[in-house]
Formats: sequence, C-alpha cells, structure tokens
Amino acid sequence: MATKHDDGTVLVRQEQKLKPPSMYKVLLLNDDYTPMEFVVMILQEYFSKDREAATQIMLMVHRDGKGMCGVYPKDIASTKVELVLSHARKAGHPLQCVMEEV
Repeated sequence: MATKHDDGTVLVRQEQKLKPPSMYKVLLLNDDYTPMEFVVMILQEYFSKDREAATQIMLMVHRDGKGMCGVYPKDIASTKVELVLSHARKAGHPLQCVMEEV
C-alpha cells in the first residue's frame, strides 16, 4: 500500500513478516537417587500437571531415561529449568532438567 504526499514523495509500507519464536522441550532426566514422589511434586508445581499426568511423566523418566514436561518459548523454558534445578538442589536431589530446541 502506497501513500502519496503533497510534495510528491511516495511512502511504501512494507509488511513485516514475524516468525513464531523457537520452541523448546523441557525434559527431566533419570537418576538413581531422586525419589519418584519428588519428581511428581516438581511436575505438579512447575508444569501444572495433575497427579495422574505427573505420575505418567515420572514413570517415563524412570523407564526411558527422560520425560518431556512441556514445550515453551526459550525464555520460559529456561526459567523452568532453573527453577527445577534450584528446587532439586535445595532439597538435596541430583535431578537434572534440560531444554532442547524442538
């Protein structure tokens, strides 16, 4: 769309193409020390999972070595990883939480 001004200049409006933000999976990794109940609590508290969904993800972590907690934009994923790691360390657990680009 062009707009003509009185002095003869023509301004052409360029459409900006916005691409959606990169998304990241947040994963919990299995270890032999973190109690299953603690993992369930983390999933409920930081990822808003109900008890059943949290238990299913915890079992996936236990069985497959990792489980996906959710998919988020980079800044939210990063914050969730830091919160989980901080909570786990304060509780004395070695639980690992990582993010991977989708």
